[in-house]
Amino acid sequence: MELDRIDRIDNVDTLRGLAKSFVLELQKQEQRIARLEAQIKDLKPDDQLQLQLEIDALKQQLANRNKVIFGTSSEKRPLDKPKQPKQPQTGHGPTEQVELEVIEKEHVLDEADMKCKSCGKSIQEWEGQSVDSEEIEVIERRFIRVKHRRKKYRCPCGGCVEVAIGPRKLIPGGRYSQDFAVHVAVAKYADHLPLERQVRMMRRQGLDVTSQALWDQILALANILKSAHKRMLDYIRSRPVVGADETWWRVLNKKTKRWYVWALAAEDAVAYLIEDSRSIESAKKLLDDFEGTAITDGYACYSALQKRGGRFRLAHCWSHVRRKFVEIEASYPEECGEILDLIGKLYGVERQARDGPNIIEFRRKLRDEESRKIIEEIHSWALQTKALGESPLRKAVQYMGSLWKGLTVFLDHPNVAIDNNAIERALRGVVLGRKNHYGSKSRRGTEVAAILYSMIESAKLVGINPEEYFKTAIDAHLDGKEIPLPHEVAATA
Repeated sequence: MELDRIDRIDNVDTLRGLAKSFVLELQKQEQRIARLEAQIKDLKPDDQLQLQLEIDALKQQLANRNKVIFGTSSEKRPLDKPKQPKQPQTGHGPTEQVELEVIEKEHVLDEADMKCKSCGKSIQEWEGQSVDSEEIEVIERRFIRVKHRRKKYRCPCGGCVEVAIGPRKLIPGGRYSQDFAVHVAVAKYADHLPLERQVRMMRRQGLDVTSQALWDQILALANILKSAHKRMLDYIRSRPVVGADETWWRVLNKKTKRWYVWALAAEDAVAYLIEDSRSIESAKKLLDDFEGTAITDGYACYSALQKRGGRFRLAHCWSHVRRKFVEIEASYPEECGEILDLIGKLYGVERQARDGPNIIEFRRKLRDEESRKIIEEIHSWALQTKALGESPLRKAVQYMGSLWKGLTVFLDHPNVAIDNNAIERALRGVVLGRKNHYGSKSRRGTEVAAILYSMIESAKLVGINPEEYFKTAIDAHLDGKEIPLPHEVAATA
């Protein structure tokens, strides 16, 4: 998937390997061009023309690859005209900090300054008048030891002794508070700080702690959220439309083997599973019993699962189709320009129906009146476009054709998006996490990561602070209640 490009060049050896592969590929292309040019004289005029077209296409690809060794992850079209620079903004002031606590600090004159510089008499405070300003200050985080004294009570008869209730603990008898555990979990899975880095930061602030102690806090939090994670998956599977995607994950004690994060998302929730393969069986765990519409990329695993008895409808992503043509536009500017403009029109229709009353019916009407015509134009373009057998253009057209049924599902189902960009956005936190702490050390570590990422990213989707959500979840657990899901907390806020 496209998000994997974030980790594409992560060390010198990888860079050398990619450069070597690139040079070998160029040499093969040059040799092929030489062989074709040697054969062209012995062919008939019509065959010579066909072969010359193939040679020209190969030369164009070779020239483009000489210009750019490694592609970028941008989806902007390389031939797009540069936008005019924006005029400098005027009247820009400080950002309003509406969420910060406000502390008023009063400044008074020293006693020696309480005299008039003109007449020497004492000056008085001018009631209600002041010169006001504000500044942003930082209060350094501190770790403290809180000693709890639970007082004892007894009856003179000696038959009754009571002890005052102390603080509630995430780990019974544990040394660290609930808030401490929440802080460590959010720092790792929302802010992408590895535990060893947190240990160093805490040591600078006076707390001597081990990474194992921090892991124990995270594990305890994940254990109480297991049931909520399962309910989250069940909730998403109950929605009529979901997005599904996957990206790689590393288990550090198996250096040569990649695991995979499988993600399933609705508008207000996302859940992850981390499995040791990218197989149909792993996909089945994600989409188990789902009967709605799943929006996916072109990975064949999803269609294979559907053929094996999956009861879901499969919709495919126009954004992935668009990327295929963006990547080769420099080699085929005319053909790619035409199809990219048509896809752009398709997205233009979607932008008209994002929000508003009766949005589903309005979107249905727009798609019937405008999108269907554009889809017909795209279909005609694909049938009329001529491309050589193994050319990148032909492969891009074939990719679109192989997914055509899923690419047109949105026309008859106005609640289905035309791409799965939402699920790719939901995977960004996971990708940033693996970039910073590289993965998990064990199977149990993958389970903890899946649970905590699910809750944190779902909380972010509905505008809930992950720290506040975890505190609410812990309170519910300690009260013996069912732990609410983030969207349930948001609904009662």
